Amino acid sequence: MHIAIAGNIGSGKTTLTKLLADHYNWDVHFENVEQNPYLNDFYEDMQRWSFNLQIYYLNSRFSQIQEIKKSDKTVIQDRTIYEDAYIFAPNLHSMGLMTTRDFENYFSLFTLMDSFVSAPDLLIYLRASVPTLVNQIQKRGREYEESIRLDYLKRLNERYEAWISTYDKGKLLIIDVDNNNFHENKEDLGKIINMIDAEIHGLF
Repeated sequence: MHIAIAGNIGSGKTTLTKLLADHYNWDVHFENVEQNPYLNDFYEDMQRWSFNLQIYYLNSRFSQIQEIKKSDKTVIQDRTIYEDAYIFAPNLHSMGLMTTRDFENYFSLFTLMDSFVSAPDLLIYLRASVPTLVNQIQKRGREYEESIRLDYLKRLNERYEAWISTYDKGKLLIIDVDNNNFHENKEDLGKIINMIDAEIHGLF
């Protein structure tokens, strides 16, 4: 079974992925942040490096999905291939940080890859307001994230909401991070686990 967690920068995807993997003893596929050769450059000059960054992520996530497909275990994935294509790349394009030529090239490659992949059995979307995102980004203190602008997070949030409102590829569970502090509160985490149990048992 393939479970995936989607959400904006700072919504708590990696934390929840770890907590659920520990609870259920699932295999984990994390987003490749530390080894990403473009990330620092991207945050310093988005226009120059946006296409390279998005192609790197597309390749990385497609490879992950191929591995997940081969696995006979339940796997939980931190961020999906869809988020780059429907949220991050079009956002960069609309902000003038990726040319139309590059975006069209990128999206045609995604469309081809999408025809070879299966959607997750369950998608968990972490919904969070911009103040919550900013608070959590500041707490983790990644140097390259210090320059992220509020309007950038707001635009991403709007695109996430638009994507989730039309998502029809499989089961969907929405968690309101503003009202669920699963990072520090075991009861809140327990609520999420109960919701996942209800969804998973409906998958069999």
